[in-house]
Amino acid sequence: MTRQAFADKTVLITGGASGIGLATAREFAQAGANVVVADMNADGIDAVITEFQANRWRILGLPCDVTDQEACRQAVDSACRVFGGIDVLFNNAGITQRSLFEQTQVSVVRTVMEVNFFGSVHMTKAALPSLLARKGTIVVNESIAGVAPLLGRCGYAASKHALHGFFTSLRCELAARQVHVMIICPGFIQTNLQTRALGGDGRVTTRPQTRLGKQQAPEFVAARIRQGVEQKRSMMVFTLVGRIGYLISRWSPPLYERLMTWQFKSELM
Repeated sequence: MTRQAFADKTVLITGGASGIGLATAREFAQAGANVVVADMNADGIDAVITEFQANRWRILGLPCDVTDQEACRQAVDSACRVFGGIDVLFNNAGITQRSLFEQTQVSVVRTVMEVNFFGSVHMTKAALPSLLARKGTIVVNESIAGVAPLLGRCGYAASKHALHGFFTSLRCELAARQVHVMIICPGFIQTNLQTRALGGDGRVTTRPQTRLGKQQAPEFVAARIRQGVEQKRSMMVFTLVGRIGYLISRWSPPLYERLMTWQFKSELM
């Protein structure tokens, strides 16, 4: 890919001040794009702006709570006013939860749904007119939890399954209008998302994460997202463990459930 592959294109990334979002912002900036970072972390946004300006990358940082539909609309309006429109929307903002449902307040499930599912719906609704006008791309950070069960994370899995149903259906609606929808399933990635995981009482949990295989760096995912957007991929599953898990879950759901329950048995204790 050449340095100017995304020259004069605008990419809006939610949750863009850290982790996969920040790595993807850097990836698109290096490819010549205008980058809009929307995040609740004001200090994180300031740090991103400072870094990007030092590299002479075009950046717009916007404090934004994706659970607030009006805030999403204002963020999109600002992006369009500064850069003329949006070509790529990356719905990346998210939150996770680790607790058995028996020990989880329903309000925690609602919080996870508000951020992961409705946050993506809000931002997509706001950006859709510009994406339609520019025949753009919507990228959704779904994870394997969007297509398979995940023990000890019912609320998280529910939000990701909802994303899968919504955005695969939206892909069908938008195909004839030349707006593409790409779903990504990152697997276990080295980000601070897990350090903010909610417990059953709604507070950040101290319970360690159970995972399979080694973690990949956010830059590993970001490079593949940029390639996937260029190639108009429909779905991308990252990491070897993630791909194996996805294939087993498609081929034999009962087997996947048994393997996952065995592997995550410590979650039941």
